[in-house]
Amino acid sequence: MIQSYLTGEMVPVAQGNRRPLAIMMSNDKTALPQYGINRAGVVYEAPVEGNMNRYLAIMENYDDLTRIGSVRSCRTYYVYFAREFDAIYAHYGQSTFAKPYLSAIDNINGIDGIGETAYFRSKDRKAPHNAYASFAGIQKTISKLGYSQEYDSSYEGHFRFAPEGQPAGMNGADARPANKVTPGYPLNNPWFEYHPDDGLYYRSQHLSGSTDGPHIDALTGKQLTFKNILVQNTFYEELGEGYLAFQCHDTTRDGWFFTNGRGIHVNWEKTSDYGATRYYDDNGDEVVLNAGKTMICIVEDGDSFTFH
Repeated sequence: MIQSYLTGEMVPVAQGNRRPLAIMMSNDKTALPQYGINRAGVVYEAPVEGNMNRYLAIMENYDDLTRIGSVRSCRTYYVYFAREFDAIYAHYGQSTFAKPYLSAIDNINGIDGIGETAYFRSKDRKAPHNAYASFAGIQKTISKLGYSQEYDSSYEGHFRFAPEGQPAGMNGADARPANKVTPGYPLNNPWFEYHPDDGLYYRSQHLSGSTDGPHIDALTGKQLTFKNILVQNTFYEELGEGYLAFQCHDTTRDGWFFTNGRGIHVNWEKTSDYGATRYYDDNGDEVVLNAGKTMICIVEDGDSFTFH
């Protein structure tokens, strides 16, 4: 066993030493529920055009999955997120603005010829919400494209994790109770509720109708849960045709970190295009995450992020 770069948990050596898959997932009402998202060690949520949100699910534990997705198209900033984890990026197409950035990352594109190996169309959803990946298809495609599955020798991990049996606490004067965290996304209106019995944040969202309430993974029927939540307040602008750009690199901004029912104000910093984002408390010390899954919410300046 070896410590996971994604979660800080002990995982099989073959899994922990293999570059993860960073896969785009839809959150459109007609695409729900997603398949396999609960297997991701890290999930990014960020707005796209039309007030919609999409996910980048970064996973190392997907060997037994035969359906992952639905898989959607790339936006510029997701390339940066995936590169932070030295991941292989899986997507089905891309915006015009994102296309030049794909040469900077090992990627599996559904609209290329190789897409027929990596992805398949299901019959229980309508296009474009019915494209899915599988472990077997992804692995076969990686082999065909000649991508290495070993981490780059310069990769040092993304987060600092608390040692096993010594959970990271937030007992300082600046720590505040945080039993409900609401990122403020206007269309899907998600929120996280802290459950003290298992120390996890449970995710729900409002999309109207049968998709209201607990956010469920179709493979397990279980609600999405996270040990850590990171919120990044982010400058953004419109590129045209509704497409967005976020300044998620070469910058320093603020945000929040939540774990074990408490939260602290943080400052996040990314000093190079593809280096890891680092998160620091108000004393300038890098924050320590608890072992487990992490949700990272990219929040537009001016949105109504709250916690209670």
